[in-house]
Amino acid sequence: MEPEQSPEHFLELIRRSKRGKFKIYMGMSAGVGKTYRMLQETGTLLKTGVDIQIGYVETHNRKETQELLENLPVIPRRKIFYKGKELEEMDVQAIINLHPEIVVVDELAHTNVEGSKNEKRWQDVIDILDHGINVISALNIQHIESLNEEIEKITGIQVSERIPDKVLQMADEVVNIDLTVDELIARLKEGKIYDMAKVETALANFFKSEKILQLRELTLREVTSQVERKIENEIPKNITLRPERFLACISSNADDAKMIIRKTARLAAYYHSKWFVLYVQTTRENADNINLASQRHLINNFKTATELGAEVIKLPAENIAKAIVAAADANHITTICIGKPHFSLIKSILSNNLFDQLLLKLTDKDIDIVILS
Repeated sequence: MEPEQSPEHFLELIRRSKRGKFKIYMGMSAGVGKTYRMLQETGTLLKTGVDIQIGYVETHNRKETQELLENLPVIPRRKIFYKGKELEEMDVQAIINLHPEIVVVDELAHTNVEGSKNEKRWQDVIDILDHGINVISALNIQHIESLNEEIEKITGIQVSERIPDKVLQMADEVVNIDLTVDELIARLKEGKIYDMAKVETALANFFKSEKILQLRELTLREVTSQVERKIENEIPKNITLRPERFLACISSNADDAKMIIRKTARLAAYYHSKWFVLYVQTTRENADNINLASQRHLINNFKTATELGAEVIKLPAENIAKAIVAAADANHITTICIGKPHFSLIKSILSNNLFDQLLLKLTDKDIDIVILS
């Protein structure tokens, strides 16, 4: 029996259930396309009948972004006079009064004009969420509080507008808007991020390749940690995720086997998972029946597989399909990797009319099969 929870805990559960959902698009720098993606999503959702409105978007005079903003429903901004100038801010109260299903709020780390209800826009967003309105927002990696010193070391720039890490942790979804360094610099040189007059200065300072690479790595790491946190918090403790385990099935065909081993090694590296190489030795392929060159290639492929981190399994059997299933069972395999049908391994399976049985068996066991080109 679970321990009795306090009334305050129950109230907090009620508040959380009423709070709007929060989605953040994150990027490594200005110009990767966060605002553009939010406006694309707005247009798509509008077409499906969702009540979504623009609470605040900053286009920075980027033509592509401005064109997307046209014909989208925008909630008028609030005008404020400050030090003799007329400035515009997001109208939080108007958003709450209109109560759209979703509101788009750009530049989450923005500092509001003095005299506003909240000092920061992220505080406005929390107010909106607390009124049961879903929010889509955007943020650059350099605006996260805990990364402030690291960002300054990379860029040489002190970022003044920051959000507490807890705001990021409130998000129901964090999406990385990623570009390669070359793509981002190409956009900069084309004048798609800043005016052409500012391009050379930007290239000599913030937009140096080595700086962008480091910011990209930080962004990928941060988004990954948010996903891991979400898994930790939301998947019940009694449910364990099944780790990926790959099984590369090879024959004595030297070139085909080498390709299958290398591609499976890359897949396993991507998933940080354990992997195996299986060679089913039929009577037709025993030492007496295959030539010395094939035997040598086979040994070399086993060696390559071991060097790449695989555990090599050699099974004597006549029924290749059944041997694959047996090896998959014994080693808790999630994905079996084989070559295209012209490879000798698949020919053997097909010639025994057991391919359909193999697929059926794997489906029952929730094991994927990947055919590598």
